[in-house]
Amino acid sequence: MKSRPTSSPLRPSACPGLLRVVQALDGGICRIKLDGGSIRTDQALAVADAAERYAGGVIEATNRANLQIRGIGEQATALIDHMLAAELGPTTVAGDDVRNLMLSPAAGIDPQMLIDSRPLARQVLDCLQIHPRFHELSAKFAVQLDGGEALAMLEHPHDLWLSATQRNGELLFAFGFAGCPTDTPIAAVRLKDGHALVVAVLELFLELARPDQTRMRHLLAERSADSLLHLLAGRVPLISLDQWRRTATGLGLPVGTYPQLQEGFVYVGVMPPLGRLDPSMLRGAAYLAAEFADASLRLTPWQSLLLPNIRQADASLVSRRLQALGYLVDTHQPLTHLVACTGSAGCGKGLSDTKGDAQRLSVLRQGRHAQEQVHLSGCPRSCACAHTAPVTLLATRQGHYDLYFRDAALPGFGALQARNLTIEAAGALLDARPRSPLDA
Repeated sequence: MKSRPTSSPLRPSACPGLLRVVQALDGGICRIKLDGGSIRTDQALAVADAAERYAGGVIEATNRANLQIRGIGEQATALIDHMLAAELGPTTVAGDDVRNLMLSPAAGIDPQMLIDSRPLARQVLDCLQIHPRFHELSAKFAVQLDGGEALAMLEHPHDLWLSATQRNGELLFAFGFAGCPTDTPIAAVRLKDGHALVVAVLELFLELARPDQTRMRHLLAERSADSLLHLLAGRVPLISLDQWRRTATGLGLPVGTYPQLQEGFVYVGVMPPLGRLDPSMLRGAAYLAAEFADASLRLTPWQSLLLPNIRQADASLVSRRLQALGYLVDTHQPLTHLVACTGSAGCGKGLSDTKGDAQRLSVLRQGRHAQEQVHLSGCPRSCACAHTAPVTLLATRQGHYDLYFRDAALPGFGALQARNLTIEAAGALLDARPRSPLDA
């Protein structure tokens, strides 16, 4: 059995990790951070076993492409040791907090990718864990590495983002602070300088930020991006990049079968209802990946999972078997477009049973608006959705919600449309409204 990392103390934080089990109403929560969202089938089986043996049997796919186990009681130590033995732990204790690097779930297999981002991701993750200086970063401080894939979450804001682009035949990384790859970049670097850029930005942030400034946006509230760029230019060669912005490719929700870069192979994307799996669902997907693919699974920021490297001839059979396990396999199923936090069933801050309410809403939403994303949040923290959804239902009390529509000109959830609606009233209002840009 792999021994527990002991090189540095576990710091206090409200964020769960593998080594830090955080208490909730339904028991402890353990978050298993996956390198680039990938997990081997033997590791997935270990997660399923741990959830069944040492917890309440509830596994969650998160919006940062990780896994969580809920309902942990007195056997937290046994669960952690089980995960470490499966090589799902950090190199160092403090390194667990800072392994916050998001890739496309189709890294290395996406037909539209400009680069395979995985080798650089490995460098960055190793650096974050090994160097004690970076252990001072907040457990929420996050980096995104975008290889130009068609399948990419481009709405989640990150403290630092890098996006592959091409100029005059040369591949570069455009980059920016406290935002998304669809924002205007502040500069670019050559591919060979990508790792040096990440290191330089993190070091500069730690040098300049006060203890209360835990995120890049906090630092930018007092210092301009241009001033940071001037300091950064002394540490890594920068390139001006005019009139470039990353465009969304329109691939959308990764549920279904999609061709890979590798000829004759596809990946199959499925979604556990509202991001929750039981051990049998995870085991079943792992067995299918071992039988028909390369014995790996990939979690996504849409709280779903992919089975990569499946022969095209086997895709239909794999999809049917995943559906039999309880996964959603078709975007025409309304539940694929609903996101809900834990809610009052498991969280002390939740004002309503958001997951139960989402199930009810999915039954009501069978009309022409059913494929827009709706986010049910039990409180204003918006834990289940890192971006602003087209529609948000914010709980006010049990079974009642305020309704918001996303508006780029407004902060937070957007424009308030109605107050204190029941789920039935919210569903009727959503289906009755005129067609809008949200449906495009």
